[in-house]
Amino acid sequence: VQLVESGGGLVQPGGSLRLSCTASGLTVEDYAIGWFRQAPGKEREAVSCVNKNDGSTYYADSVKGRFTISRDSAKNTVYLQMNSLKPEDTAVYYCAAGLPYGMKYISTPNAYDYWGQGTQVTVSS
Repeated sequence: VQLVESGGGLVQPGGSLRLSCTASGLTVEDYAIGWFRQAPGKEREAVSCVNKNDGSTYYADSVKGRFTISRDSAKNTVYLQMNSLKPEDTAVYYCAAGLPYGMKYISTPNAYDYWGQGTQVTVSS
């Protein structure tokens, strides 16, 4: 199983980025796919997740209304569209795949078995 993130970079406050997570060795519809981030000195936190099958979604309060998660089954890829970016969004962003036991645990990092290598997002003027 391999998860490859792309799309990170440097952007000014208020700008947008779209992160991609392309999977091989698993089908994204059969797993919950989560986007997590970790800033220096902070714990890894869930940003947005999409559950397997029905595609139910989770968003952290800090990103609601600004970020959108989507899934493209044909490309076996999950996207994170990030708009109105803020300096506090600066972090390494990781995608992960797992089988959390229901939506209650979908934002829990320990519920995910497979992780990508991460992509840096820097929001700065």
